[in-house]
Amino acid sequence: MTRVVAVVPGRLESTRFPGKMLADDTGTPLIIHCAMNAVRAASVDHVCIASDSKAIAAAATAAGIDHHMTASHHANGTSRIAEIVPKLNADIIVNVQGDEPELPPEVVDEAVAALQRDASVGVATAASRMDNPSQLADPSIVKVVLDASQKAIYFSRAAIPFDRDACGAMHLRHVGLYVYRPEALLDYVQLPQGALETAECLEQLRLVEHGRPIAVALVDAPHEGIDTPQQYAAWVARQSS
Repeated sequence: MTRVVAVVPGRLESTRFPGKMLADDTGTPLIIHCAMNAVRAASVDHVCIASDSKAIAAAATAAGIDHHMTASHHANGTSRIAEIVPKLNADIIVNVQGDEPELPPEVVDEAVAALQRDASVGVATAASRMDNPSQLADPSIVKVVLDASQKAIYFSRAAIPFDRDACGAMHLRHVGLYVYRPEALLDYVQLPQGALETAECLEQLRLVEHGRPIAVALVDAPHEGIDTPQQYAAWVARQSS
């Protein structure tokens, strides 16, 4: 039987929102909300948190959630999770972002299913249709274009594809969720960072640059992540409404 483990990687350093992972205006730290939300996914057998923070570890322990301490040098969540692969006893590993408490659990299930359907790929993610022109122009919202087999061609902060003749091209917003086979995670950290990843500051472009296919589940996910104190305040307000 396939064992699926969801890992929420976290760090306290955040340029736009320092201490974001432990923001607790709801009475519960943000990263704990995300972990508890991941528990709701039907495909997930176990959820844990990975960080280099004793404060995050203490919050996880208080909430009854497993925590794995990692080194502090990791540049992204993928690298952080790769460090603990030997401890997870997992056939599939889900990277759940610690700042997306409104991620629908069904999106996790669909991304896991996308990986399970195709034995030729080691990584899967998700994308949602985007119809708001302001989102298309926003560099903080990552876009993705797919090939005919629903694998990622490219991810960008720019508006892709460029609809030159206004023919109604479909625009997709990348949902920041990754599903890996363990060997794909270990492969990722051995690959050198390339020019595209550096230019766009998007970790998934390392896989694209090195020819690693990424399956993409098309989902309905209108939620947005929390990058700023203002977005966090708006989310807290929604919890009490």
